[in-house]
Amino acid sequence: MKISTTIHTFFAMSLALIFAKTATAQHWNSFQNGGSLQSENWMVPTEWSPEKGIAWHTKLAGYGQSSPVIADDVAYLTSVTGPNKETLNIEAISLTDGQRKWIFNHENSSPEENTVMVSRAAPTPVADADGVIAFFEGGNLFALDHAGELRWKRDLKAEFGEHKARHGLSASLEQDDEHVYLWCERAESPYVMSIKKNNGETAWKKPGLGNTSWSSPRLMTVDGKPQLILSSIGLIVGVDPSTGDRLWEFDKVASNSSSTPVPVGDGKFLMGASGSRGGKETIPSCGVISITSHNGVYAAKWDWVAEKASCSFGSPFAFDGKAWFVNRTGIVNCHDLQTGDKVFTARLGAGQIWATPLATKSGIYFFGKNGVTSIVEPNEKLKVVAENTLWKPDAPKENDKKEAESGPGSGAVLYAAAIAGDTLVMRRGDILYGVR
Repeated sequence: MKISTTIHTFFAMSLALIFAKTATAQHWNSFQNGGSLQSENWMVPTEWSPEKGIAWHTKLAGYGQSSPVIADDVAYLTSVTGPNKETLNIEAISLTDGQRKWIFNHENSSPEENTVMVSRAAPTPVADADGVIAFFEGGNLFALDHAGELRWKRDLKAEFGEHKARHGLSASLEQDDEHVYLWCERAESPYVMSIKKNNGETAWKKPGLGNTSWSSPRLMTVDGKPQLILSSIGLIVGVDPSTGDRLWEFDKVASNSSSTPVPVGDGKFLMGASGSRGGKETIPSCGVISITSHNGVYAAKWDWVAEKASCSFGSPFAFDGKAWFVNRTGIVNCHDLQTGDKVFTARLGAGQIWATPLATKSGIYFFGKNGVTSIVEPNEKLKVVAENTLWKPDAPKENDKKEAESGPGSGAVLYAAAIAGDTLVMRRGDILYGVR
């Protein structure tokens, strides 16, 4: 069901005329903007606080861990509501004033307890000229137009069985012009599939990797051709997006449960992993991996590995010829992107980050889990431009439970950031902020 608060009859038509099928500089149409995380054209503030610099903040319909996607000054977000996540929400928020344009609600076909230990609207949707496509971890998949009207829907639980996984699923959708790619790395019979965006039909469906993962699929170019990269603990694979066939496998990696591969050009990507805990997980797994081909056969190898670096939930980041890794305590390890040589190690005021950093002409924005953003210059040592707080430390709890919560996702959490024009958009579990 869709509830409209402000409907402009020309809204969807104007988007179709303005917005090309894939991302452009003024749009943010997928998780991590498809790996495009830096631009000198982004002109956003370097100073804000709960008292100043925040243009608007909007209470969302429910709680969600997904990133916003943006099309023509409108942000689209997903969330869940109810003690058992009974209701799924997709809503459109104007970046001009933070007003809600519409909200789409649907019954969850796979309700389960709403808790900090299981994902809550974690997969990020995708947007294009035709609308927004959103996937929820229980198996519900929806395609809406830009006015919030349903185009098509699927219940993947009904089609393929329950989507049970440790701590839930969180892989975001990936897209190209014609297809959306969905990765369900569940406990039993995991799968990855390509779905036609115009009608929701399956283009292909293949087995998943069979390992734990909260990473997202990432399209990148290798030798002028696209590949879909999937990263799970102990195994990374490259897939032909036109057929679903595996092109290569790489197992010289460990603890790579959460970070999504970040393309850095020339068939290379930046990989991040959490700290080691013994056994195979002692393999250092932060660095640059390159994909090569010989006589049509692809292979992957480490270009270099940062022996002491690790990542938490946020992915690593490349900017100004350097690679940046932030661990679970807020320590940033900076390495030369080409050689892997260490540049420096320092502690960020932002602390642990869940959102992947962004870079503008003003510096690199590191978004701390607890709402503190550290902005630094990309120098040979850490130089802090500013540190800003988005909300007061005594922010109210983000759910309706009366008992105190604990765990890595408890309390107010800053999950993601995106940029559109002069607006820096930041998503807390229950609130969307616009800073400019």
